[in-house]
Amino acid sequence: MIKANLFRTTIFSGLAVFVITSMLTLSSCGLGGVKSAAIQTTLKKVAEEVNKSCPMTVDSETRLDNTLFKPESTLQYNYTLVNYEKADLNVDTLINNMRPNILNLIKTNPDLESLRKLDVTFEYSYRDKSGASVCQIVITPDDYKTK
Repeated sequence: MIKANLFRTTIFSGLAVFVITSMLTLSSCGLGGVKSAAIQTTLKKVAEEVNKSCPMTVDSETRLDNTLFKPESTLQYNYTLVNYEKADLNVDTLINNMRPNILNLIKTNPDLESLRKLDVTFEYSYRDKSGASVCQIVITPDDYKTK
């Protein structure tokens, strides 16, 4: 069974100071458009920093290949399930098992607090060992700000 904890806090440990510093910069932006542009720039830099450590083995079954900054305050994490072909997986079961754990991690990981304050949408894209798309799990601010 694929482990539910699909990424480690070490991915974000080096980013915490960077994001907090960027948040301080954002607080000085008075105009919505300027603030939005600053958030997009911050997220792009976060993706670039994470990518410096990629590809990264997360566990015996999962590799983080890269991250992408996407418009509308979205960070996409691209993973490979290194031991599986899509045909061997029950995708619905996979999503049902992983989504609550990913959501809990986003809600509770202190290293992600700054990104939560920016109302970032987190996308987790999974491919099988042959590169075929398996599934995508999207966690929005509405998801992680709900008790």
